[in-house]
Amino acid sequence: MRIVLVTGPGGAGRTTLAAATALAGARRGARALLLTTEGSAPETVLGTPLGADAPTLIAPGLHARRIDPADRFRQEFLAFQERAGAALDLLGAAPLDEDELTELPGSEDFALLHALRAEHASDDWDIVVVDMPSAAETIRLLALPNQVRRYLRRLLPPERQAARALRPVLAQLAGVPMPAQKLYEAAGRWESELAAVQRAIDDPGTSVRLVTEAGPVAAANLRTIRAGLALHGRRTDGVVVNRLLPTGSADPFLAALSGSQQTALKALREEFPDVPVHEVPHLGRDPQGVEELDELIDGPAGGLGEAHPVPEQRTDPWTVDDRLATDGILVWRVPLPGAERRGLGLVRRGDEVVVTVGRFRRIRTLPSALRRCTVSGAGLRDGVLEIRFSPDPDLWPKND
Repeated sequence: MRIVLVTGPGGAGRTTLAAATALAGARRGARALLLTTEGSAPETVLGTPLGADAPTLIAPGLHARRIDPADRFRQEFLAFQERAGAALDLLGAAPLDEDELTELPGSEDFALLHALRAEHASDDWDIVVVDMPSAAETIRLLALPNQVRRYLRRLLPPERQAARALRPVLAQLAGVPMPAQKLYEAAGRWESELAAVQRAIDDPGTSVRLVTEAGPVAAANLRTIRAGLALHGRRTDGVVVNRLLPTGSADPFLAALSGSQQTALKALREEFPDVPVHEVPHLGRDPQGVEELDELIDGPAGGLGEAHPVPEQRTDPWTVDDRLATDGILVWRVPLPGAERRGLGLVRRGDEVVVTVGRFRRIRTLPSALRRCTVSGAGLRDGVLEIRFSPDPDLWPKND
């Protein structure tokens, strides 16, 4: 299965291009699914109302489903309320009814991740195209499972489930389930769910596709986005340049606009030399319905549905180079294509390191060998951050 996460700056037409990508895949004989959390926009683009309970058939080989975050939130909250019923009764709490529940901020993110995990676990599709939020939100969303799992490990470390055998006895004496037991059980369920989501995100068949318009700042914007994606280990499999005007117009105004777009397109190709750059023509209108999407992908954009090979990547792209014999150091190499020295930050906190790239930040636990070292320097070279570590004499093993 291929999972293509379509994102980009706001207003670039990512919903339209996500639908076109899924349709192009179906036209090539793949079983394609489009997932979206947007409201009426995908229905307008596809020309068909979408259901939230089951995928809607759009065209031969193509289905689409709109994720309902409100329904997902109600299901999860009611399930939690039922599991915590004894504790809530003890506190004298009045349970909430389904019809008075409205989703909280962030519910859409978790609903999308749940749907992504469910489709990844199924064998129903050859390609799943996800209409993601804007690029900055997508980067934060894809980082969310690891971040929440880190919080759970810090707040409820499994190795500290002390007196586990005593809790049932204490529960009988007290007459109610012990909160600690319920808390660890809930944490275990969350950990299992988040781990499954992370497997879907980290799957070799999962990649990000960026949608942009060919404007004067397009390359600079995508450079920052690409660095943020790389910081979290996400792979970019292509760039889709939307709404390109035809060249060679006799109208001076259109010719100037087209010339500006071609200059931006050249800059984008130079910025992304290692991934396909798709050109999507401007139809003079916003596409609506399968027929107009077909018109969109019949030209230069016909390659949207191709299963481009995902750039090869190790399970963990952050690698340690052993230079002890030559330079007396170990080097942690962090691929950050698109990153610039300005806005790059590095802080060590105990056994963790915090790397900041512009507005994006990631916390990583140091490999065991590096925990016995001190940071002796760092530098950004050719899109790779190299963090240098020197062995700490008080911690490093000594030869007798």
